[in-house]
Amino acid sequence: FIQMLRSAKKRDVLQLLRRAPEHTRPFLVEAAVATQSVASLAALSDFLDFSKQPKPLLEKFLYTAAFSPRPSGELLHLVLDKLDGRQLAPEIWETGIVAVGSLVGKLCQQKLCGLQQVVERGVQTILRGLRAAEEEPEVVIYLLALGNAMLPQTIPTLLQHAEDSPAAVTAAATSALQRFPVPHISSKVKQVMRRIFHQKRKSYDKTCRLAAAEILLDNDPLPMDVINILLATSKMETEMATFLLLKVQNSLHDHHHLARKIKKDIMGDPRINNYNFFSKVGISSSFSGPLTATQDLISTFGLDLLFLESGFLRKSVSDFSLLSHGQRLRAAQVTFEAQGVESMLGEQLSEGEEEPELRAGVSAAFFGVQLRPVLFFQGYTDLMAKVLLSSAQPTSVVRGNLLLMDHHQVIPLQSGLQVTIKLQGGLGLDISADMDVSIWEQELKTSVSARGSLAMDFQAELDSPFLQATLRSQTEVDTSIHFDTMLRFSSSPVLMCLQLREEQVPYR
Repeated sequence: FIQMLRSAKKRDVLQLLRRAPEHTRPFLVEAAVATQSVASLAALSDFLDFSKQPKPLLEKFLYTAAFSPRPSGELLHLVLDKLDGRQLAPEIWETGIVAVGSLVGKLCQQKLCGLQQVVERGVQTILRGLRAAEEEPEVVIYLLALGNAMLPQTIPTLLQHAEDSPAAVTAAATSALQRFPVPHISSKVKQVMRRIFHQKRKSYDKTCRLAAAEILLDNDPLPMDVINILLATSKMETEMATFLLLKVQNSLHDHHHLARKIKKDIMGDPRINNYNFFSKVGISSSFSGPLTATQDLISTFGLDLLFLESGFLRKSVSDFSLLSHGQRLRAAQVTFEAQGVESMLGEQLSEGEEEPELRAGVSAAFFGVQLRPVLFFQGYTDLMAKVLLSSAQPTSVVRGNLLLMDHHQVIPLQSGLQVTIKLQGGLGLDISADMDVSIWEQELKTSVSARGSLAMDFQAELDSPFLQATLRSQTEVDTSIHFDTMLRFSSSPVLMCLQLREEQVPYR
């Protein structure tokens, strides 16, 4: 469809969008964004009305733009123009800001940062918005956009928000810093992460401290940092200590992890390498293992589960990664988080820790793009309403078709002939998440369903006056993974069931 749209005029694309039945419009918008021709972007500009059209269609446009593999300055210009000076629904505004961050980051990766004015306009839109933001949720969205952009010059801003802000803002800033590659995690960044983890200036939420520890562990870790993190676990609550010890053990045993090379230094310390130190009895866990392995590619599934002392789930992170030739790509990461449950269960907070508002939600990142978080409930009244009026329908996190690869190259051969190579790869994605709390049966259920279909079309063509040859290959892969957790907290200890279901993977 994209190949067809590339040769279409603006008038034809616009007519197609306007006359299409409502249920096919999202697909046409996705295709028009992926095409990125001057005609298709001009048609989208005329067709999309951010003050009238349904929210799902506008979100579809913004997310398709965010996932574009090689976006143009014109696409960013279109998104900024549609967001500028309009009164938008909160979810559209949030999705728009997150998309701007992703587009800015991808244009900078193409070395277009200083060359196109529109990129600077995008950066300033985020930074100005962050400076003017007064409400906590607004600040969080701007920080997520900075995480998508991954601009080294914004690291000081992220550090400031990480160290001196309320828990939700600190969590968003440290999460954004986790996205940066190793060369950008300088000694200054590590210094701030040490202060957060060891709580040198004030008390921090446990998830913020764990994120700071992960940054120290994942970026050329120093033996002293790892030893200090491990020694700090002796003064922590059981669940947090258990989780952190497992995290460190995994990184030391993982062949692909940077911490593995300092394993001898750490295990040579008698204060750490003893049974008493590693024999924590919490139920929190952290592990990762391979799903599939070929000569060129390893795909892994990782799961982090952090529980409260009462046995209630505080945070779960399921992570699907691809490792190939020393490179790592986080294909999907889905995070469930529940806050403020401690006070509801009568659990004591750590000394100096602020009491967070009761809330639960899910956030997800796919192929390097962080999506806006989805809230299940906020506050006790909202929780009760959700429990009593539960629709039993899972919440859609992201659904749609993405163009992942779009490559066109002409290779001159030594013989003087030319070969034209074209490669396109598309992904159909449907991720949904659900959280169900039953007060009557005292149960909590969470589930994440991830369904994906990848199609690749490769063509190599040799064209000369006396010879024509074409090699074509088409590949399709379908996959479906479901991860469920169930907790029953009617008695002590809490009963827990985890289930990971992977369906057959047809490969054609």
